[in-house]
Amino acid sequence: MDELNTTVIFLIGLLVSAIIIYIVTKLFGESKGIISAIVTALIGTIVYTAAYYLIETGWIAAIVAGIVWLIALGSFYKMGFLKSLIVAFVIWIFATIIGVFLPTVTGPL
Repeated sequence: MDELNTTVIFLIGLLVSAIIIYIVTKLFGESKGIISAIVTALIGTIVYTAAYYLIETGWIAAIVAGIVWLIALGSFYKMGFLKSLIVAFVIWIFATIIGVFLPTVTGPL
């Protein structure tokens, strides 16, 4: 039953994270759809999980994963590093506020 709970919470968190990414990227004029936002949220989760597993140090892992996710975000949405940084910061703000009420996935959100 714990595995089912974990899976459901992960899927809800992934959807919430994807919606946040979708809204923020739309605010910045990006044209990709919700599927792209879901993939981006999943990439963020994979990057952060791998960084924490491989590096095992909180701040260093977070910085490395954050930079890798910024590069992935920029590549996926075809935006420069500065715009990716601003978009990621706005996503983080939204996720922090919404995360009080709803789950989000592990990662940049």
